Formats: sequence, structure tokens, C-alpha cells
Amino acid sequence: MAHDWDPGQYQRYAGHRTRPLIDLLARVPPLPAADPRVADLGCGPGAPSLLLADRWPTAHITGYDNSATMLAEAGGHAGPTPGGGTLDFAEADLATWRPAAGETFDLIVSNAALQWLPRHVDRFRDWVDALSPGGVFAFQVPGNFAAPSHVLMRSLCEGPRWRDRLGGVLRHADVVQPPEGYLASLAALGCGVDAWETTYLHVLQGPDPVLDWVRSTGLRPVLAALADDPEARDAFLADYRTALRAAYPPTAHGTIFPFRRVFVIAQR
Repeated sequence: MAHDWDPGQYQRYAGHRTRPLIDLLARVPPLPAADPRVADLGCGPGAPSLLLADRWPTAHITGYDNSATMLAEAGGHAGPTPGGGTLDFAEADLATWRPAAGETFDLIVSNAALQWLPRHVDRFRDWVDALSPGGVFAFQVPGNFAAPSHVLMRSLCEGPRWRDRLGGVLRHADVVQPPEGYLASLAALGCGVDAWETTYLHVLQGPDPVLDWVRSTGLRPVLAALADDPEARDAFLADYRTALRAAYPPTAHGTIFPFRRVFVIAQR
């Protein structure tokens, strides 16, 4: 499927992509149940869900995703966890997902997924309502849409050479809110909120590593739009590669890729 995810490409930088989740989970307060019920929204290839099982060994964790290829990869991690909990996966669209009637969660967590959901703040009430008393909603999203990697991508798509094919296919810079915006939205729902941002300086190796990074994430809509025209796809990638090389020149230590992320923990 042209629009589906490539788990192998996505996991090429697994260490860098996992670190924000580790930092998020480190700030989650004690959960209200000894054997917590956990929902992982946008679970991807499943390996990040194993970090939840490490943190809460007896938890029953369900990972939700709408990508068939990601869920196929995640299925290999399903089953009993070493600490006595369980891990399973289910197909779900976060635009409409809500727990079954009467079902509550002690933790709803989302790692780098909500930025793909327009107006995701509108979903917060349903998710907070699904928390048990003292339950936690925790998420992190990339906040780098004003970084050169995304600005250059949008500039090319909206420029004279590509706008007829690619105009409007990318997300805008305001796809995620600043920490204070999320704090206000969740505080209004009665939550205690801890919100912050961090800029990681990823040191990437190899030729054109920033292009390699975004191929599996932010560039996917462009690649999907040009999937039926390999010549045009390669021409766009050549233009984008040239721009990225100027914006992110290699150093003696590797290519430095600053990456801002926004973190939120809301307790009901």
C-alpha cells in the first residue's frame, strides 16, 4: 500500500526514536492499579510497547494502530510478558477510537502518533473520560515542523515546479500545539498537567541521513503522491536531497539533526 508504513525503514533509527518514549515514561506518576490496564495509541511496530511492559510488568497492554504492516510486525511481540502481564494489538483509527462501554484504562499513552491526527485535541475528552480515577494520559509528539527538514519539504511542494502535483499534501507547521496549549486543553478537562519540550541533538551517520530519517515519517505523503511516477519521485528527492545537504552539513562527528519534541502528562 502506497500510504502504509515501512516498519524496517521506520526502525532504522530506533534508538533515537525510542529515547523520547523512555523520557516520557520516566515522568509518569504511580498508576492507580497494581495490575494496570494500558492503551498504547499508535503502537507502530510493537517494540516500543515492550517498554511499557518493562515499566509495568503486570500490566495488560493493548497497542492500537491503523497500519496493517505495522500491526503485522507488532504481532510478533504479542503474548504473555515476562513480569506476568499480557501484550496484544488491535486495529483502530485514533480519529474515532474510544474504549468499549464500561471499559477504563489506568494509562493511555501515545508515542509520536497524534501529529498525524488533525484536531487531535478534540479527542482528549473521550480519552480522559476513559481513565480510571487517578489514571494518566501521556503522550509525546514531534514539534519540529518549523525545522529546515520540514520547511524545505513544504517549500518544494508549494514551489512552481511541484505545486500542481504536491500542493497541499503536507501537514502545516501548526499541526501540533506548544506545551502551554496542551496544558490549557487538558487542565480544562480537570487534569493535573505536566507539559514540557526538549530539543534532541541527534548525531546521524551515513550519506544523507536526514533524508533517510524523514523518508519513513514526514516525507511519506509526498512519496505516496508520486508513487505512480518513479521519475518524478526521483527528481523531487534529488531537489530535496540537495537542500537538506546545505541545511544539515556533515561534521567530523556526523550530521547533527536537532529535533524538538513536546511532552504531556495529564492525570485525572
